Amino acid sequence: MSLYIIAWLIAANLIAFVLMILDKKFAESGARRISESTLLGWALVSGAIGTVAASRLVRHKTRKQPFATKMVMLCAAEIVLLALWALGFRVQLTSKI
Repeated sequence: MSLYIIAWLIAANLIAFVLMILDKKFAESGARRISESTLLGWALVSGAIGTVAASRLVRHKTRKQPFATKMVMLCAAEIVLLALWALGFRVQLTSKI
């Protein structure tokens, strides 16, 4: 199961990263943009690190409030959850009767 979680984290962060880069390119060219709810949605489903990395790399949405604050808070929460998971604080998903 750990392999599936790692694969999901890599995929979600890669998708979030690419979406932020694409949104920056769309903004520069005047094309239709990717909605903030889509970008934050991918950050919420474990793509926060990719979202923050892309925003810093291409300087996109770093000053847009409250988007930037939400993005950073989701990233911090994801890092804390990943650290807890790596240290072995896993929730028991099956109930013992």
